[in-house]
Amino acid sequence: MTWETISGWEGWNEVGAAGAWLITICLLFIGLAGCLLPVIPGPLIILMAVLFHWFVFGQESGVGWWTFAVLIVLLGASQIFDIVSGAAGSRWFGGTKWGATGAIIGAIVGLFFMPFGLILGPLIGAYAFEIVFAKQEARKAAVSGFGSVVGTLSSIVVKVIVGVMMIVWFLVDVFFIGA
Repeated sequence: MTWETISGWEGWNEVGAAGAWLITICLLFIGLAGCLLPVIPGPLIILMAVLFHWFVFGQESGVGWWTFAVLIVLLGASQIFDIVSGAAGSRWFGGTKWGATGAIIGAIVGLFFMPFGLILGPLIGAYAFEIVFAKQEARKAAVSGFGSVVGTLSSIVVKVIVGVMMIVWFLVDVFFIGA
């Protein structure tokens, strides 16, 4: 069978549309799971699902330009919060600016050692910077490091909320606004 024969089949459009929706929904679920699992870039996969949907269906996708703008802003906010949350947690638990700086550097370095690096990076960074640069005692540095872990874990909650917001925005645009 040639491609012309397959694409000339009368039911092809329905099968193609159903398949595209299936892929879009699978990507949305993978993206939402990625908001919980530090190894998978959840909000980015959700954006890719929307891009795929728009690419396949074109003008009939129901996706407006404002949806891409909103999703990109949400993605950016999620990423920024993900990076600075460890520093904020460190400061919240009484860490110095050095501990917060170490948590940010640890979070960036931790990206290269996934999945454990995302938790251990800010912890080790905050602890090391408190000891070396702020000249804190080990107990105070450990509390600062623990705070960076609490901040990092809170970023998972924020990513899940952002992921759900992204999916809801997409679905509302497709089914109610852009329809």
